[in-house]
Amino acid sequence: MAEEAKAKGNAAFSAGRFDEAIQFFSEAINFAPTNHVLYSNRSAAYASLHKYNEALDDAKKTVEIKPDWSKGYSRLGAAHIGLGSFDEAIAAYKKGLEVDPNNEVLKSGLADAQSAASRSRAPPSSSPFGNIFQGPDLWAKLTADPKTRGYLQQPDFVKMIQDLQRNPNNINMYLTDQRMMQVLGVLLNIKMGTPTPEEMEVSEQEPEPEPKKQQVPEPAKKQPVPEPAKKQPEPEPMDISDEGKEARERKAQAQKEKEAGNAAYKKKNFDTAIQHYSKAVELDDEDISFLTNRAAVYLEMGKYDECIKDCEKAVERGRELRSDFKMIARALTRKGNALVKMAKCSKDYEPAIEAFHKALTEHRNPDTLKKLNEAERAKKELEQQEYFDPQLADEEREKGNECFKQQKYPEAVKHYTEALRRNPKDPRVYSNRAACYTKLGAMPEGLKDAEKCIELDPTFAKGYTRKGAIQFFMKEHDKALETYQEGLKHDPHNQELLDGVRRCVDQINKANRGDISPEDLKERQAKAMHDPEVQNILSDPIMRQVLVDFQENPRAAQEHLKNPEVMHKIQKLVNAGIVQLK
Repeated sequence: MAEEAKAKGNAAFSAGRFDEAIQFFSEAINFAPTNHVLYSNRSAAYASLHKYNEALDDAKKTVEIKPDWSKGYSRLGAAHIGLGSFDEAIAAYKKGLEVDPNNEVLKSGLADAQSAASRSRAPPSSSPFGNIFQGPDLWAKLTADPKTRGYLQQPDFVKMIQDLQRNPNNINMYLTDQRMMQVLGVLLNIKMGTPTPEEMEVSEQEPEPEPKKQQVPEPAKKQPVPEPAKKQPEPEPMDISDEGKEARERKAQAQKEKEAGNAAYKKKNFDTAIQHYSKAVELDDEDISFLTNRAAVYLEMGKYDECIKDCEKAVERGRELRSDFKMIARALTRKGNALVKMAKCSKDYEPAIEAFHKALTEHRNPDTLKKLNEAERAKKELEQQEYFDPQLADEEREKGNECFKQQKYPEAVKHYTEALRRNPKDPRVYSNRAACYTKLGAMPEGLKDAEKCIELDPTFAKGYTRKGAIQFFMKEHDKALETYQEGLKHDPHNQELLDGVRRCVDQINKANRGDISPEDLKERQAKAMHDPEVQNILSDPIMRQVLVDFQENPRAAQEHLKNPEVMHKIQKLVNAGIVQLK
């Protein structure tokens, strides 16, 4: 349930619904209060809403739970920067780099914190508006105002504000930009705006007394009015605005190309999809999803080298842009998928396994973990296939047999184990090794080998004799009896199985007659109580009533014995020593 809530939180975070993401992460924390990743994710969501105090609390909890996880220190540093605590941010990033010295995110965060600390210690800005761009709630105020919130979607506007954060003296460069006037109004909490040409004319006329309307200076004052209008496109700020508009148009067009590529991909028109995704990459190189989508098409087309190239480029570009960890993980997972496909020819799964491991360090995705397990399993199977040699397996089995005859049981186990590495499908070797384990007193290992022998060849009588003998030595006589009887179904005249049945029946009868010591009876009953079948019988209300009737109502007990299922369960309890017949 925690993973489900976490997945919903991640989806909401990716969609920009940070309040909703916080709710889901909080729900997940209720189910798994010691999961450090959940606190880390919620810290990121709080920071996205500029709630840096809450982000700091969650970041501290992340580091407390998992002090050797570098991402926790990244969250901690980001929260401190948001609060303007630059020295604390620097300390957090440095601590993280002690854990992971090569982490690029921590290095970049440290550089940002050090730069911010330097600016905070610099002499006061000479600009009368400089200080308003240094506050920690700058972005929160811009987000809260309906007009400036829309500006935040414009890359040139964001760059303009970031430039003023670095150097407030540059504000004079942007004062002719109408958006800057709106920003100043929001930050100074006053109503400001750039007048239209018509408003400018009225404002110049209103202060003039009526008699001066005919004087020469009147037109002189009006002459400059149209002049700025003609020259208005020339200043640099307007050029920046035009560039921003063009950039937004290119991004919008890139998204359309991506949608067209998605539609073509669904129809398996791969060449068309490639064209659309490539056009999207040309239009906007700040969205790595275009690259990962194109990589997916290359993967479907079997062009694995091109897929890997796009994935590597997406990872590199994503780190430069500080993209979401999940996007980078997706690129690495896709690279791993391509490497798995190539491994079927190259017989080398190690690069794919490495790619999946890197993806999981970015984002713990269950699907990626599944693919990692599959790649590791394929690698192991390949190694087994390369090692497979039935002839050498037979040679090792014969060496094991010789050691067994000489009562060199540990050496025999080594040879049998090597034989199974060479040929893991030979039931005879499991049977022989089970016999060795029995001689060595390693009953659980012997039982496991005997069961594997039966699994590989249910008709092989030796498997049943090995298993039954081990169960008999473990004083599980009822289970041993069942094993011998099962073996007789495949080989009715096998003397070892028949002797096994006789020995088990004798022991069970002795127990029922009370011919065994109280200690042995207690031991037998204790083992039986750990048997799941015995536990189910004793917990069955109907069987409990049957046992009561056997003690208090013999006539009802006789009726119960007419039921074959009830009779079988009673016999099971008798064989286990739980019930004694007198």
